[in-house]
Amino acid sequence: MSQTPAPQGALDFGARDIGVVVVTYASAATIERCLSALLAARHVMRVMVVDNASRDDTCAIVERLARRDPRIGLVRNPDNRGFAAACNQGATAIAQPWIAFVNPDAFVERDTLTRLADVAMVRAGAGLLGVEHRDPDGTPDPASRRSDPSLREQLFSLGRRDNLFLGRDPAQAVQPVEAVSGALMFLPAVLFVRLGGFDEGYRLHAEDLDLCRRVRQAGYEVLVVNDLAVTHLRGVSSRRRPAWVEWQKHRGMWRYFRKFEAQHTPMWLQPLLFLALWLHLPLALARKLWR
Repeated sequence: MSQTPAPQGALDFGARDIGVVVVTYASAATIERCLSALLAARHVMRVMVVDNASRDDTCAIVERLARRDPRIGLVRNPDNRGFAAACNQGATAIAQPWIAFVNPDAFVERDTLTRLADVAMVRAGAGLLGVEHRDPDGTPDPASRRSDPSLREQLFSLGRRDNLFLGRDPAQAVQPVEAVSGALMFLPAVLFVRLGGFDEGYRLHAEDLDLCRRVRQAGYEVLVVNDLAVTHLRGVSSRRRPAWVEWQKHRGMWRYFRKFEAQHTPMWLQPLLFLALWLHLPLALARKLWR
């Protein structure tokens, strides 16, 4: 991944070439549609699928598509390495100047990734870019535009999350935010390498928030291009293991707190936050199972 993005405004051949990493786990229901959309997208030159030990037909579907299109690569992990580690694994095979991380249940339009590259090349300080995420019925996902989470604020607001979602600013075509949804993240490959990739201490959830925060700490913007959207089914794979997923969500939030918030939190309050977080786990799991 030694190539660097072209100077702003340059449209030389290859300046907008994109490599995509897709991490799968039990994704047979959506992976063909996901990959077909990526292969039809402009300037996508490589799609690396990293499978975390799926037991369904995910890998068979990917292998069938790879026989038709050499742009697809597949890595089959013998066990579930976690989302962050698998993303980093796939990124090592990307030589293009731009890298996108796309969930296997997200479906891009033909021009979406290219237009993200165009925005990044003409906007000084652009770091990590995202788009609006929508359900299949077109309903926007509020998690498309997020603020940094705070365990302290969550505790004092009794778990309310409304303040995490920033909403769409109709006055801005390109909207600065603190974090975007990890289901589609787009950035220069050199920046991803410079930041050391995803933090592999996260297994699932919060690694996207962590990366967005480190992009901003490095002096770059996190942006949502408001007139671009992706259809995202959300949680197709995780529905098979709701208890494990909730465990990883809570574990990830504690790691995020320890990295970014603990140093500004009184020592006496930290055990209370830890207790409140893990007392919330059975409630969150019960709510998910009830739904």
